Amino acid sequence: MADVFVSYARSDKERVAPLVAAIEAQGWTVWWDPEIDAGQQFDDQIEAELKAAKAVLVVWTPTSAASRWVRGEAREAADLGTLVPVRFDGASLPMDVRAIHTTELDGWGEDTGSRPFQSLLRALTAMIARQGGPSSIGNPASSSPAAAGAADRIGICVLPFANMSGDPEQEYFSDGITEDVITDLSKVSALAVVARNTAFTFKGKSVDVPQVARQLKVSHVLEGSVRKAGQRVRITAQLIDGAGGSHVWAERYDRDLNDIFALQDEISEAIVKALRLKLLPEEKKAIEQRGTDTVEAYNLYLMARQSYVTGHEADARRSDAITRLCSRATEIDPDYAQAWALMAHGQMILRFDHGWTSDDGLLAAERALALDDNLAEAHAIKARILAEYERYEEASVEIDIALRLNPESYEVNRAVAYLRFRQHRLEDAIGYWEKAMALMDADFNSLAMLRTCYTAIGDLQAARNVAYSLIARAEVALAQDPNNGTAMAYGANALATVGEAARAREWMGRALLIDPDNMNARYNFACALTTELKETDAALKLLGPVLEKMGTGFLNHAKTDPDLDPLRDDPRFQAMIAAAEARLATTAGAGTQKHG
Repeated sequence: MADVFVSYARSDKERVAPLVAAIEAQGWTVWWDPEIDAGQQFDDQIEAELKAAKAVLVVWTPTSAASRWVRGEAREAADLGTLVPVRFDGASLPMDVRAIHTTELDGWGEDTGSRPFQSLLRALTAMIARQGGPSSIGNPASSSPAAAGAADRIGICVLPFANMSGDPEQEYFSDGITEDVITDLSKVSALAVVARNTAFTFKGKSVDVPQVARQLKVSHVLEGSVRKAGQRVRITAQLIDGAGGSHVWAERYDRDLNDIFALQDEISEAIVKALRLKLLPEEKKAIEQRGTDTVEAYNLYLMARQSYVTGHEADARRSDAITRLCSRATEIDPDYAQAWALMAHGQMILRFDHGWTSDDGLLAAERALALDDNLAEAHAIKARILAEYERYEEASVEIDIALRLNPESYEVNRAVAYLRFRQHRLEDAIGYWEKAMALMDADFNSLAMLRTCYTAIGDLQAARNVAYSLIARAEVALAQDPNNGTAMAYGANALATVGEAARAREWMGRALLIDPDNMNARYNFACALTTELKETDAALKLLGPVLEKMGTGFLNHAKTDPDLDPLRDDPRFQAMIAAAEARLATTAGAGTQKHG
């Protein structure tokens, strides 16, 4: 079976052929049935190839968009999670796949070095890597020993453990256990474990395990539940064969909460044993490294981590909660590196985005690294803090280390993207924000920054495609919480980008009534009013309170944000920036002296 399945209209064959050749030149195998006669019965073969492919490339043209066969293949690929769409001639996309990012290939000129083709390669690389295929373009899948080793690994998906505590506030604990099991199993070289973000798309859903296994191309699925009550915890887990749905292993554990670490070790080792694998000594040691031996500190860290994963940086209360929870965790266990690193993130956001006169996070990041120099997230957050002080060379060193340690980390990819953005390397930033967006389904900001970058480099169609994805995420968030001002903020900006001005203004008005002190919302609305709606006076009116309150990080962003470029020569905007610089000069100077 091939790495890439190409869906296209037969009349577009001459246009598709050079594209197929360019993809094959990268080392991937491609199936696109160019030699099958029209009358041949090949439905079964098409279905088998489509389901087995690690990426389904749908080539949208005005002709293929009208083809029920291409539309059907696109829908199935979307359901399988393998759809990678491209478009020619501004073809109108079907409504049910419109929210998926689509690469515009007009003008690629059969040039593999062109920006459109490079964008497609990034999308294919990310998709194929997520499905367990060769992640590096230019390396043939069939001849590489490393690729052969990957093919020999057993694929497994850990579904989010159900919270059976009867208390929604305990969700953080069941999610934390799930994430730890995913992390533990990922340390076993004989296993290929589905990433957290993909697994969590099934959270709260009734799933058909064989269907999930087929969709994710894994042989086994682990599901379970967690019930936490006082100092007792009950965890049930069952390992299911993905082909037939039969149980390979199942167990129920009733333990004291203080035994939670040993319990997690037992689960991981039981799964390895059930799969008849051998756990190497270094893998067993890695699994048993929890960062802390104190259950109370661990519980607090899980609470903080849940706030980080489900919240938004625009909410100062979220960063304050993260900082307080991690501070208490490090009081209980001063050697808890992960808690120090997450606390550094919360402190950085409060200081540089929200203008709080608090620690900037650098000391906490350095404490985390002193405890564990291999913690990629600590290097990443240190890089972001150094960049706020314009110490870009030092920040770049930290970023390089973070990427080497964990190139699949959401925090690392976000940090790289922000650094590249500050360095005005927008095309480099785009790739990292695309990856961050794929790694965290609750992330609005990476999509918003992608929209900004694509607009700035003149790729307006890509900006629109990202905006549609952002609207889709915002609508999901608003379905859960109709008063989510941050979702309305990013969504309104995206609506303006795709030309839905009336709906954008409606969201703006609603958000300002519900959450008038949300400075991030005001800023995003000002960007939309400036770049898309061309309402300069209204934009400046919204920006005034933002620049009067926000910290140096937000100010530095406003000074470089391409969305605000139309305001640069306006004396009113210049006066606002000057006033903000004067207000922050003392604080910024003190911070530079302290950490210089």
